[in-house]
Amino acid sequence: MAEETTAIETVTCTIDGMEMTVPKGTRIIDAAAMAGIDAPHYCYHPGLSSPAQCRMCLVEVEKVPKLVPACTGQVADGNVIRTQSENALKAREGVLEFYMVNHPLDCPVCDQAGECKLQDYISAEGPAMGRLKEPKRVLGRDDFGGDVLFYADRCVMCTRCVRFMREVAQDERLGVVQRGSRNVIDTFFDEGLDGNLWADNIVDICPVGALVSKDFLHKARAWDLDRTPSVCPNCTQGCNIRLETRDNQVMRIKPRPNEEVNSHWMCDFGRLNYQWINRGGRIEAPLVRDASGRLSPVSWSEALTKLADALRGSRAGAKAVVSPFMANEDIGALRRVMEQVGGGSGVFRVETGEEVTLPGFPSLKLRTDRAANVHGAEAFGFTRTGDADGNGGIADLSSFDGTLFVLGDELADVDATFGASAGLFVYVGHFLAPAARNAHFVLPATTFAEMEGTFTNVQRRVQRFWPALQVPGMARPAWQILGVLLAGIGDEGAPGTAADAFHALGSVRPEFGTLQWADLGAGGALLPQPAAVGAGTQG
Repeated sequence: MAEETTAIETVTCTIDGMEMTVPKGTRIIDAAAMAGIDAPHYCYHPGLSSPAQCRMCLVEVEKVPKLVPACTGQVADGNVIRTQSENALKAREGVLEFYMVNHPLDCPVCDQAGECKLQDYISAEGPAMGRLKEPKRVLGRDDFGGDVLFYADRCVMCTRCVRFMREVAQDERLGVVQRGSRNVIDTFFDEGLDGNLWADNIVDICPVGALVSKDFLHKARAWDLDRTPSVCPNCTQGCNIRLETRDNQVMRIKPRPNEEVNSHWMCDFGRLNYQWINRGGRIEAPLVRDASGRLSPVSWSEALTKLADALRGSRAGAKAVVSPFMANEDIGALRRVMEQVGGGSGVFRVETGEEVTLPGFPSLKLRTDRAANVHGAEAFGFTRTGDADGNGGIADLSSFDGTLFVLGDELADVDATFGASAGLFVYVGHFLAPAARNAHFVLPATTFAEMEGTFTNVQRRVQRFWPALQVPGMARPAWQILGVLLAGIGDEGAPGTAADAFHALGSVRPEFGTLQWADLGAGGALLPQPAAVGAGTQG
């Protein structure tokens, strides 16, 4: 029996003179986007239903008597569509004038200025002058609860926020009240948005600054921010995000679309938990314990030469504590160093909490483990220890007298005598807590926000992040520090780039060897199961 194949039915159309073939059922606005044409819109969002509410996406379709909303109209075979025809432009100009009847001209103080769709479209297609002579309506500001403020004067009633809470959060806490020109978005009674973990997504999708974040209010202007693609470090979901920074500080975190991981959304826990990235007081230079027992700052060359001399030829093994906030490249490099000195065991500690699912996109959750790279640490043979607060579990290492490595774990909860008995104590991290002061070598490492690397999320998806902040002092990525150390105690070359460090992971875990750095792209790639690539070398 012949194998059945399902061919995708397509239609061919012309948009602004450009002929293209798209799957049957494609909406005009999506087809235009495929052609690189932005059909103006407010109510349309690719993650929500399309009500054709705002009437901004009106386009002319040849042989159709009326203008068609591009967000609901589907492309038919032979359609000739014009987004910039005289009729379409005139209609959209009228819509914009209507919106500006009551919209305040408060762009100098509006948080949305610089990324406001109303600003953009008025500038591109709006009327030169408004004809309104009466005073504008003033509705004022409302606290919707949680992190959200509502400026009713700016609202264009696109209803994206209402539809998000109904369709995606499935927690209908917003509605349109009153009728006609008195329409306004409101909460139900005094309940507000308090307690809904996904509510800040309505700030992202508001096109005009009617909904703003209390956390970001008047903190920075949109055009002053640098935007860097990254991965949320706050749980094992690994939501794709943008780190938005100014003056070498993270100002806010926004979700970055990835249908395989987080669609267009992220939780408020991850979004608002960024202050730790800006924390000061970092270790800024390598410190080596001298003959008098004091930690003294030295050059990288001197520190790593002395450390390599101390480790070279050792086969006694080692123990380690790693942080699941460190990158795959960092943790994998430490595993390679441990194998070079005879192997050994390692642990990690992670804070845990309640798992919360986004009902409208159930594969997106605030995961129980509140760190990005728990699955990466496990893949490289480190085991979980400690309590639900990410503390404890390493008391047995206090009396350890061999070689002890700590990578990224601050040791803030640990007694100041931790590591004092170790024959060699190497601390690679960010802060000099009392326990870290016992180290023979203190080596300053970068955080994920200051370097390039990868995390492995709960789906076993390996995802890249990029540097968004400048490095403090002489800090370096841990994969670079440990890579140079490996070159000093073995016969391997030191990695020059994050791609080199990633490719070296295949020698520790074969499944990483099946992935190519260039193929990870912005969306990441799934690791095959270990059984599919043979047994690894887990320590």
